Amino acid sequence: MTPTAGEARSAPAGSAAATPAPPAPRSPAPTAADERTMLMSWLDWHRSTVWEKCAGLTADLARSTPLPTSPLMSVGGVVAHLRWVEAAWFEICLLGRPDRGHYTAADPDAEWRGGRRPLGELLAEYAEQCERSREITARLGMDDSGRALDGRTVTLRWVLVHMIEETARHNGHLDLLRELADGTTGE
Repeated sequence: MTPTAGEARSAPAGSAAATPAPPAPRSPAPTAADERTMLMSWLDWHRSTVWEKCAGLTADLARSTPLPTSPLMSVGGVVAHLRWVEAAWFEICLLGRPDRGHYTAADPDAEWRGGRRPLGELLAEYAEQCERSREITARLGMDDSGRALDGRTVTLRWVLVHMIEETARHNGHLDLLRELADGTTGE
């Protein structure tokens, strides 16, 4: 039987699972709610899905890069990237905070290389960043705006929709990476 996201295969002998418990269980978005509640619920559902896809992975599997055309794409790399995009959109773009150096012109893929670090650390940083993003969102109105890295003006509403899209897209990558890693499938 193919294990699902909640039923990961056992880690090989001598290889500990790399993932801590998720910060909160995944719960479906309400079917009727105000705009903010609906958008935040969907974003949190996709954030929780990241944890589901990582559950039970060994350190080696979290760092593996099985796609020859995407040599930096690993489960850890996706988590590191998602942590950065949370910081970029909510802190840098909406609040105007300084960029903390996720990449440089010399290494534009630095956040993906961060995926070589222990998955538990990456997930903990992602959880902390998501909590900061929730706190920022709670303080802002949907029409409050900031400046995207390319100079465009963006509203909180736009950032929330974009982050749902960004996180969902990378959950698709995690689906593929996880199935290639150990055969685990599931929503």
